[in-house]
Parts: sequence; C-alpha cells; structure tokens
Amino acid sequence: MARVRRATGSWAGKSKPAKVEIYTRWSFHLFAIVEVGAIGVVVGSRTDSPVGGWLLLLVCAHALVSAACSSYSLTWALGRRARPSRLIAATAVLTAIGCVAAISLFPADPKNVEDATSVSSLLVTFVGFGLASLVIGVRRVRSMLLAVLAATVFVALTALVLGLSPGALLGCVVGVVIAGLALAFTTGFSVWLVRSVWELDSARELQARLAVAEERLRFGRDMHDVMGRNLAVIALKSELAEQLARRGGTEQAAEQMAEVQRIAQESQREVRAVVRGYREVDLHTELEGARGVLKAAGIGFRLDLEGAGAAAGSQDAAVGLAPDVQSALGWVVREAATNVLRHGDARHCTVRLTVREGADAVLVVENDGLPEQGALVRAGAAGTPRTAGAGLAGLRERLATLGGTLDAGPVAGARFRLTARVPLPSSPVQPVQPVETAPVSGEVTA
Repeated sequence: MARVRRATGSWAGKSKPAKVEIYTRWSFHLFAIVEVGAIGVVVGSRTDSPVGGWLLLLVCAHALVSAACSSYSLTWALGRRARPSRLIAATAVLTAIGCVAAISLFPADPKNVEDATSVSSLLVTFVGFGLASLVIGVRRVRSMLLAVLAATVFVALTALVLGLSPGALLGCVVGVVIAGLALAFTTGFSVWLVRSVWELDSARELQARLAVAEERLRFGRDMHDVMGRNLAVIALKSELAEQLARRGGTEQAAEQMAEVQRIAQESQREVRAVVRGYREVDLHTELEGARGVLKAAGIGFRLDLEGAGAAAGSQDAAVGLAPDVQSALGWVVREAATNVLRHGDARHCTVRLTVREGADAVLVVENDGLPEQGALVRAGAAGTPRTAGAGLAGLRERLATLGGTLDAGPVAGARFRLTARVPLPSSPVQPVQPVETAPVSGEVTA
C-alpha cells in the first residue's frame, strides 16, 4: 500500500504536460509488447522449427530496438537531445530484414490460407511498427509520407524479386499501405500533441512573466511621471537658493527653500498615493480574474457567498466590506488562484466568503489538488506554518495590519485549504459592486 501511495503521489505531483508525455511514451512502449505478445508468439508457433525460433528472436529484437528508437526520438522531438540517428538506422535495417524474411516465407501453394495469413501478419507487423518508430524521428508530414511510400516500394520490389503471385503481391502492398499510414499518423499526431502541450505550458508561463514585467514597467512609468518633474524643480530651486545665499539674498533664498520643502512634501504625498494604488486591489475584480484564469486552465470554479450581501438571496449577491478589507482579501484570492495553477493539479476550486456583521469576514479557498512537494505549506499545532512561501508570508503581514490571520495546509480528502480571517467593525457595512458568479462547473450557491 505504501508503494501504491508513493506511486499515486508521484503521478499527482506531475504537471499536466508531463502526464501527457508519460502517457504517450508508454503508449509507444506498448507497441513493443503488442508486437511480441500478440503477433510474434503466434507466428513463431505456427512456423516450423528452427525457423520459428529465429523469427521470434527477430521480432523481439525489432520490438526492443523500435521501442528504444521511439523513446529517444520523442525526447529529440521535444528538443532535449540530439537525433538518435544510429537507432533510427538500426530500426530501418531490422524492419527491412523482417520484411524480406516474411516475404520469403510465403507459401508456394495459394490454397494454404493459414500460412499465408500468418506470414502476412508478420510482414504488416514489421512494416507498421517499424514505420511508427521511424516517423517520430522526422518533423515534416511530407517526410512521414515518403517513409510510408519507401516501405511500400521496398515490399513490392522484394515480392517481385522473390516471385510472389500477383494476388499475394497486391495483398502485401495493400496491407503495408494501410498499416503504415495508420500507425504513422497515430504516432506523428501523438508527438505533435505532446509538443503542443509543452509549448502551451511554456507560453502560459511566459505570459505570466510578461504580465509581471508589464506591471513593473507601469509602476516605473508612474513613479517617473510623479518624481521626474518634481525632482527637476527641486534641483533648480536648490541651485537658485544657493546662488542667492552666496550673493547675500538670504530672504529670497529662504523663500526658494520653502518652495523646495513644499514640493518635496507634495512629492511624498504623490508617491504614497501611487504606492497605495499599486498595492490595493478590488475584491470583485480579483474574484472575476480568478474565475477567468481558472476557466482558461480547465479548472471548475464555485463561489459561495454568505452574510450581508447573500442574505438578499439574489443571484448577483453583493458583499459589503470596507475598502482595506476588500484589498486584503483580494490579495488572498489572487495568491490562492496563482498557487492553484502553479503548485497543484486541481480540477475544482471553491471560494467561500462568509461575512458576519460586527464580527469578521472569513475567506476560504479550497481545491482538490495538493501542491507539489516543496511548495506545500504545513501548518503547525498553533497554526504557524513550518515552511511558507514568500507569497503566503506577504499575505500574513498584510492581514496582520488589520488584525487578521491566515491558515493554509492540507485537509482530509487530499484537498488543500487556505483560510483568511479579518475582523470587522461593528458599524453596518456598505454594499459594493455585485460579483458575477457564473461558475465554470457547478452552480453558485448564495
């Protein structure tokens, strides 16, 4: 049981692109098992010894080399290593040898249907699984089609040289074309799918980085707009005051320095306003953003509202909270949504906001995907985290200024829960903009 739990935990800790890659890689390995188990043993048992044993050995060697070629070629297709040219060449040689051996075993008597069927199965096996491995080592569809065409021409010429009947020759060519095209399309499309999934994952990470960089640039532009002109004026007036003081105009110099002091104080207020606007977020906006980004990632989103806004029973429930409380909880929603996307493999996420007038506001974000090892935050007996990321540490500091707390950790049922509590004043709350709560999966409960 412990090994099973470790295996399932290791699988759950993989990212979605890694899971798709593992599934595809083992699907290619399954081709080798099918080749040996379903066809090689049958053909070997129906062929007289010692030919049957040699054929079975050839099928096993072809299956192993093809599986290795598929695995290394997939790694090359993902840009992680050089093209396995030697394995590709070995696979092509073994496939050609297998084709010649199978065609040479065709019975001379056309009425011997059983032997003809076994040998045809052997031929299609060599060509089909050989092409399935070879097309992974090329990038263009044209090259894949040329590989199928080359295999067909090789089989037709070999059949003509060995003197097969026209009916047998036609059957071999048709079987090779069908099997080659089917398996080549399957493996080629699988490789394209894996590569596309990894590219989409990289694009999502790049988009997140660009968003952060764009926000930094915006903040830098705002600071430049606020401070650039004022600092230039301060420098000019300070220089003027210095010159006036040197010439004995102390009163004029004092007036200029008073103006410098006024501009400096004004600049200080403007900088604080910029920083305050940069740090404050809107709860409604963050809930909408979390819903949209989770929807784009294929994660179900559910929003439960309880308290002053939800008491009205309307579908568009409103929650009344002070601006500073909204800002703090908005940051919690943003960080929680980011953690769900980056550190786990969630399929569903629930956000529950409970407002008790005169008491507190409790925001709970719960998802069914535990964070990966190293990103998991374990809460101690007193609720103090043993290890915490910079994001959660910043949230705790932000909530602490309002007298609030933040708890995060795994709960029963392989779920991860983040709970933020902020005390509220006893005065009645004011309604804010309604939150659009159309879920991705599930219904919104008020």
